[in-house]
This record gives sequence, structure tokens and C-alpha cells, in this order.
Amino acid sequence: MLGSLDKVRIGVAAGLDVERRSELGQFMTPATVARFMASLFPASGDDMCRLLDPGAGMGSLTSAFLERWADGGFRFSQVSVVAFEIDEALRIHLERTLAKYAGRLDISPSIYPCDFIEAAVDSLTGDMFGQTFPAFTHAILNPPYKKINTHSRHRLLLRRVAIETVNLYSAFVALALEMLAPGGHLVAIIPRSFCNGPYYRPFREFVFDRAAIRRLHLFDARDKAFKDDDVLQENIIIHLERGAKQGEVMISTSTDDRFHDCALHAHPFDRIVFPNDPEKFIHVPTTPESNIIEPSTAFRYSLSDLDIQVSTGPVVDFRLRAHIREMPEDGTVPLLYPCHFGSRSVEWPKPAGKKPNAIMNNRETEKWLYPNGFYTVVRRFSAKEERRRVVASVTCPSALDAPMLGFENHLNVFHRHKHGLPEPLAWGLAAFLNSTAVDNAFRRFNGHTQVNATDLRTMKYPSREILTKLGRWAMKQREFTQDSIDLRLEGIA
Repeated sequence: MLGSLDKVRIGVAAGLDVERRSELGQFMTPATVARFMASLFPASGDDMCRLLDPGAGMGSLTSAFLERWADGGFRFSQVSVVAFEIDEALRIHLERTLAKYAGRLDISPSIYPCDFIEAAVDSLTGDMFGQTFPAFTHAILNPPYKKINTHSRHRLLLRRVAIETVNLYSAFVALALEMLAPGGHLVAIIPRSFCNGPYYRPFREFVFDRAAIRRLHLFDARDKAFKDDDVLQENIIIHLERGAKQGEVMISTSTDDRFHDCALHAHPFDRIVFPNDPEKFIHVPTTPESNIIEPSTAFRYSLSDLDIQVSTGPVVDFRLRAHIREMPEDGTVPLLYPCHFGSRSVEWPKPAGKKPNAIMNNRETEKWLYPNGFYTVVRRFSAKEERRRVVASVTCPSALDAPMLGFENHLNVFHRHKHGLPEPLAWGLAAFLNSTAVDNAFRRFNGHTQVNATDLRTMKYPSREILTKLGRWAMKQREFTQDSIDLRLEGIA
């Protein structure tokens, strides 16, 4: 039945109002993904199952769960299904789906046409006007993906149950996890963005305080999990067990939603969340081998230890539009965008480029400018499919003959108290950041297109002495080849 439902899903998705889907953050689950998610739950005994499916859509995930039960994958005596779906067009299909299963399986389905966040908060707080749900044994979900504004009704509701998060998907997961009984299991497909970044730290801590991560599944091709919906967000499937002791984590990968090349490896938890990481980033190693940076004592220094800072480029061009010029003229200094940086040198100005090249140096702009010097610069945006996610370059004062420099907001800038670095240190930092080892380490926790200053600040680096030696070597090279950088770094490790 799930196969026929999948055909209906494709037709229904094509006919849904695009603005309405965007408003609700809807992306419906393909049958192949639904079956895989249902397979991650452990086999259970002859007890009662209470299944939660928030944002159920047409019922693909619940269908996959019930089909596994019907095929003998579970040994429940009965299944109680509680599904939430706010969209009336999808709810009609959900009602039909559950009615068909009720005709041949011992299930008691309940469909709620209300806001899941509101209903869950009312249940958890015992609000006298809301319904109180018994603790669930299982939760399966593909939650909506949409940002939550700081002062929105949803944000205020979530704070009533001590949930602080910035997106509907993480809110749904947190609430579903809170509604599970001890030993209950949750499987969800969600964007990978929660794995890093400061905004999702409260959500990560909420999860770690309440559950053990049992499984993470990553798709190598980020446009395949929801290919019918043209979704480019990188997604991850996570399996959590409520109240369990954290042990090793199973990591699996597949190219796409066919799972034909699925590879599975076990990893100790300290490879997933580094013990001394205050941000609690979630790393997803895709091979059993360690990255050379990981076990080496040579890479143990923070930027604070090195007396180096990294900041997002301070020039936001639309706010300083009146002071920006297409080409240099009297009273201007260089304004640098990502397009000005190559693998080794800065190409400035670029007369034929799409970005301006200069900014006025005056009282209104001076607080956004840095003194000319040697700065290591990393682009903030990259694609997962690029050869390297972290691409570093160095500014040279002689090539930018001006007293000050403007760094546009799409750049990350390594500096020392808003001044340049010693030349060898700047080059050594660039060489290190351009290594394959750093790229691999970065991809383990960063699954979106941004390379944030926080991400770079969280990484571990070689000592200042080693970076300086690496920089002196780099300054003598006519070409920065990947092989030569990697070979040099292996010698350090």
C-alpha cells in the first residue's frame, strides 16, 4: 500500500499551492525513505505501541511503520496512532490511509487537525483546556522546516517547556522527544544544520540531556532525499532513545534514497561529540579511519591560545551603499569580496567583475575598515559539492597599496585585534586551512553552505611555531598544490 501512496504523494505534491507549502515548510517523505526510517526502530515484544507522527502529511511514515508491523518486524499486540496534520488537503489523504490499515490491523488511529506545537505544550504543561497525551513509545517524523521568529507565538510556547530553538524542525523533534516514555524511540529526517552553529546549541544540549544517539544516516548527494520537491538542504536521519545511556553511534551513508550502496560503521561517542567542545558540535565521520588531525597532539590549540581572532567581514554593502564605488578613486580604499580571492593571490581591482571594488575612507566608514596588512581570508559560502569547503587566501599589503582595507560580509577574516598577522603566520594559517585534512574534518560537522566564523573558531590548530614554519615553507612555493600541502601537513602530524 505504501507504493501506491507514494504515487499519490507525487501527484498531490505537484498540485499543492506553492505559497502554502512554503508557509507550512512542507516536504513529503518518499516511500523509500519512509521504509528505511521504519527499519531503524528496534524489534519489540508483545506490548502496546503508542506511535506519534507529528506533521504526518499523507501518512507515509506511519504507513511504513505499520507495514513493518504487518510483515512481522514488530511483535506489538496493538498500535495506537496519534497523527497531527494541519493541512486539510493532506489530512483527507491521511484519513483514507489510516482507515485502510484499520480495516486489516488492530490499530486505534487518532488524527488531530491542530497545531502540534500548541497541542504538545498544552499536554506537557497540563493546561486545563488542552488534551493530555499518554507517553509515547515511538515517534516517527519528517517535521516542517521553517525559521521561528524570536518573539513569535511558537517561540513563546516552546519556552513554557524550556525549549529554546530557532526552527520548526528542531521544535518538533524536541517536543516529540519530551513526549516519549523512558526507553522510547524517535526516528526523524531533518536538516543537518542543527549539528553545528551557536543557534542550535540549546537544541543539541536538550537532546543530549534526554536521549542517546543510536544512529545517524547521511546522504552523500544533498539533493536526493527529497528530489521530487527540489530540496537542496542536506538532510540527516537520526535515531534517538529516550533516557538511555549513551554508547557507540552507528553511522551509515548512502548516495541517495535508494540506499543500494548503504555503508555502516560504529563510532565511539567521543568521535561524534568531542569531550572538550563547549559548542557540542555533532560530527558525522563517514569512514572508520581517523582524520590525521583527530588523534594528533600537534593539532590541539584554539585560536585564543594562538592570540588570533576570526571575524565575519564587517562591511555590509547595502548599509554603506552611499560610500561604495565601482572603481578606486580619490579618497577610497580597496573593498574586497570573495570574487577578489584566488588560490594564492588577490586580484584587485576587477574592472569586469560584478562587484564594486572600493569604499570611501571617511568618518562614517572608518569603524568598518581594517589597517592594511597580512590577513588570512576564508569565503563564508561554499557548496558541499565543491572540491574544498574551506578555501583560504592571504592579503598582501604591497598588492593593495592603501592605508585601510574593507572586508565584505561574505568573508571570514583572521586577524590579531583587528590588525594584520605576521606574514609567515598568515601564510601558514592559509596552508593549514587549505589542507584536505581540515576539509574532511570540517565536513564532519558542517552540512550546509555556510562556513561561519564560529565553526572556524571551534576548530583546533597547530601551534603558532608550527604555523609560522608552515608559512615560511608556503611563501617559497611558486604553486600551492593540494598534494604538496597535504604532504607537508602529514609531516607535522
